[in-house]
Amino acid sequence: MGEILHWDMTAEGERSTEFRRVLWTGEHTQLVIMTVPAGGEVGEETHEENDQLLSVVGGSGEVVIEGEERLVAAGDVVAVPAGTRHNVVNVGPAPLVLSTVYGPPEHAAGAVHRTKEEGEAAEESGQDEPPQG
Repeated sequence: MGEILHWDMTAEGERSTEFRRVLWTGEHTQLVIMTVPAGGEVGEETHEENDQLLSVVGGSGEVVIEGEERLVAAGDVVAVPAGTRHNVVNVGPAPLVLSTVYGPPEHAAGAVHRTKEEGEAAEESGQDEPPQG
């Protein structure tokens, strides 16, 4: 076996300022941390090929899945199956910090996007493509 890969997600969340930062990319999954500013949102999206687990590290938000809304806070985990329309909205006064696991990977290994707009531009230009397994 190899080394133990470990992240203190509370500490990661406290120092996270980027909208999206890929922490680790494996062959079948990917770990990403996201910080959504107060009043911001991830934006409605559907990942046709990826299951997603959203874990709230800090702040509070509203997860909308196929039109159904659910308030979430630190410690909550939400599963988003592939092909499911979803959004996450920050409804609190502090940044909403999410740990996200994608299976298979959704973003380029090591990608860092300071803002939602930067992330969207990278996706549209093809610069944020996941590794091909």
